[in-house]
Amino acid sequence: MSPWRTGRVRWAAGSAVCLALLFAGAATVASARDDGSAPSPRTPAADSADAGFARDMAVHHQQAVEMSFIVRDVTADEDVRRLAYDIANTQANQRGMLLGWLDLWELPKTAPDGAPPMAWMSGAGGHGGPGHGSGGHGGDGHDTAGMDGMHGMEDAEGTAGTDRDGALMPGMATRTELKRLGGSDGRKAEILFLQLMTDHHKGGVAMAEGCAERCTVPAEKRLARGMVEAQRSELDLMADMLAERGAAPRG
Repeated sequence: MSPWRTGRVRWAAGSAVCLALLFAGAATVASARDDGSAPSPRTPAADSADAGFARDMAVHHQQAVEMSFIVRDVTADEDVRRLAYDIANTQANQRGMLLGWLDLWELPKTAPDGAPPMAWMSGAGGHGGPGHGSGGHGGDGHDTAGMDGMHGMEDAEGTAGTDRDGALMPGMATRTELKRLGGSDGRKAEILFLQLMTDHHKGGVAMAEGCAERCTVPAEKRLARGMVEAQRSELDLMADMLAERGAAPRG
């Protein structure tokens, strides 16, 4: 691994952490209750895009954190471990912010009336059903997972429905894939992690773009836009890391 590559991964890790902390501070100010120092924000409805994105992205982020911890324990590669730390730290911070907003808004962390994941994206003009490799291309050439066809999937708490082996939303890994990642080691684990996380980021970018378009809470829209920028940068980085290992993103 070249010094340039190592430096790039370190820069990405530091930048993502700083970005998460910056958004955390902005969210605290924007979401302050009316105490005479700041206006009280409008509370989103339980079925709003704001609440739906917060619920679904919190679940999506949790799996990214899980995958990052798995690969940390099955490879000694410093760059992959550093990238995994970056993703785990950033997405755990952002997940805390999303769940904190739901608490602040006094809204449930599960979808109302048993609605499936991604119901808030209805009519989003997605590019295909869930799963790996389904998606269109964003304006910058990045693949983004489609958001249609989500009905019938189980909700974030695992209630009745078709769970597609645990892949609740576009880009999410299945239980079988997570088990395979945990049973791999070395370069094989690195390649699988980078491929799974690439799929995961593509789904996350599409979700964040949906919030940037539909959400109404300014701090949440800013967070969503920041997620799009950061995860697109990491998609480029992971493509390079896969190429260095003689591999490529999945279909």
